[in-house]
Amino acid sequence: MTRPRIAVTTSVRTGWRVFPFINLSLWLTGGRGVRWGVGRVVDLADVDGLIIGGGDDIGPDLYGGTLGLSARLDPDRDALECDLAKAALDRNIPVLGICRGAQMLNVALGGSLDQEAWTTYGPDRKITTILPKRQICVEPDTHLSLIGGEKPMKVNALHSQAVDWLGDGMRVSARDTGGMVQAIERVRDPFALGVQWHPEYLFYAHRQRALFRALVSAATAYRDSRDQTLAMRADAV
Repeated sequence: MTRPRIAVTTSVRTGWRVFPFINLSLWLTGGRGVRWGVGRVVDLADVDGLIIGGGDDIGPDLYGGTLGLSARLDPDRDALECDLAKAALDRNIPVLGICRGAQMLNVALGGSLDQEAWTTYGPDRKITTILPKRQICVEPDTHLSLIGGEKPMKVNALHSQAVDWLGDGMRVSARDTGGMVQAIERVRDPFALGVQWHPEYLFYAHRQRALFRALVSAATAYRDSRDQTLAMRADAV
């Protein structure tokens, strides 16, 4: 059986070094990544899943916030990914949001962000590393707990913003020990999970690979259902 195709959005500035790690994580779990971004667009009809990757901060105009002094923005990417997130969910295409991608999932569904998260939660607690140095607590009875278990998890941290008010149909599935939201998920189908950390850099950890495996499984199910529907329509003609 062919591998499901997963579109992966990336930053214009850093996508060249991020995409290979995401694609490796997908390949290890049965999928195949297709790089996507501003100026490099793939039709949603041609893919089976979507990853909204990390990178730039999200412009506050998308959720009615005010511009922070440290924000690094890409308005074209904001517009592309917000539209993609909405369209994917409307079509029941499974979505995994990574760092910025988790925030974009929340914003696309009407939520907001804390632009100065480390001021809110304490600058002394800020960690900036791709190594698993931050401990998070997984909420019980969530999709994330079914995917990776309920035990505390060590993750990395590269973000400056964080989820504030939740978007429609979203719930918190993990927080760090200081209370900051670290993962969110859609309560109902389709599969939509956002993690504040970067699991692609932790591909050697089985609980991090499990996130990609869950997306690939959901993408495979989506593809099979779509193809079956198309075949039935063709037979009916």
